[in-house]
Amino acid sequence: MFPMSEVPRLVECRVCGGPAKRAITAPHLSIAGGSAFQLIDRTARSAHEPEVVDRLPARPKGAAQKVTTNPLHAKLPRS
Repeated sequence: MFPMSEVPRLVECRVCGGPAKRAITAPHLSIAGGSAFQLIDRTARSAHEPEVVDRLPARPKGAAQKVTTNPLHAKLPRS
């Protein structure tokens, strides 16, 4: 498979080594947007190159701490 802008004039057949004819197939279209592709790429990349975190990210100055009323959240560890 080649992008239409990069199609070579002649391609060798993988089976017999002779010249192969071009076959036009349906385009590979997707309903996913660019952000979905970024997420897929980032997920695939993180499988091989995970980002290592050794501490919590710094809280922006002036940012108020979020208060929760859920009693289950009281059991969570605090930093």
